Amino acid sequence: MTNDMHTTADALEAAALPKAHETHQDPNAPKADPKGLPAKAQKQPVEQKSPAQWAYERLILYVQNFEKQLDGEHEVAMGFTGGETGVMRIEGMGFFDPDMLTFYGSDQAGVKTQQVQHVTQLNVMLRALPKMNKTADAQRIGFRLAQDLEES
Repeated sequence: MTNDMHTTADALEAAALPKAHETHQDPNAPKADPKGLPAKAQKQPVEQKSPAQWAYERLILYVQNFEKQLDGEHEVAMGFTGGETGVMRIEGMGFFDPDMLTFYGSDQAGVKTQQVQHVTQLNVMLRALPKMNKTADAQRIGFRLAQDLEES
């Protein structure tokens, strides 16, 4: 016999995580899962999050999922649509309530770069770039972003 009883805490936690769905050509391809958010972020209901905070948290999931698919010779970068901004190696991300996101990094030439974007204009492409330092381990920002989310 299975236990189908749910507590109020279970109901609140389930309500805090919206549904997400992905389909890939490869059925074994990793998927961005809302349950991958740090526990602290999962407990806060979506209705209590600003558009900027909620977009930031979901971007972290996508960055982490993308990084899981990279080999040790590549790092995640982000391309921005709608202009000639090019590609930025992701070195940091943040949000400013209620509706601004910012991305910190460097371009392919190593020039320091920052992109500030309104959540309604958010449209990014994640790309794999060869790592800058050929002798060092590839940098993985997704883990650090999620860890910071848990600690903040």
